[in-house]
Amino acid sequence: MTAVATDIVEEILDLKERRNAVILAHNYQVGPIQDLADFVGDSLGLSYKASETDAEVIAFAACTSWAKRQRSSTRAKRVVIPDMDAGCSLSDSCPPEDLAAFLANHAGKTTTSSPTSIAAPG
Repeated sequence: MTAVATDIVEEILDLKERRNAVILAHNYQVGPIQDLADFVGDSLGLSYKASETDAEVIAFAACTSWAKRQRSSTRAKRVVIPDMDAGCSLSDSCPPEDLAAFLANHAGKTTTSSPTSIAAPG
């Protein structure tokens, strides 16, 4: 590990301790992020961990939509999102106009969606 990377890791760990924070990382995150995380898992698992933690700050290194959902359900805690452009491959694979076209061509069919999907209830 380079000196710069070591400095960044030390700074993150120091900030985490001073802010009484927990880092939750999605399992698709790169190794260095997972190494810093207190818990690594899928979106649902991260939400459970966020609900269970006593930390005052939750750094949610996952898709933005899950982090925003967690923010709305964990009012007593501060939820921070390291990357506001973090998307979700499941949600991104079915934009609203594609879903509308599918439904128009398949009348009467039942669909389900990922909770991160723009089509999912907010």
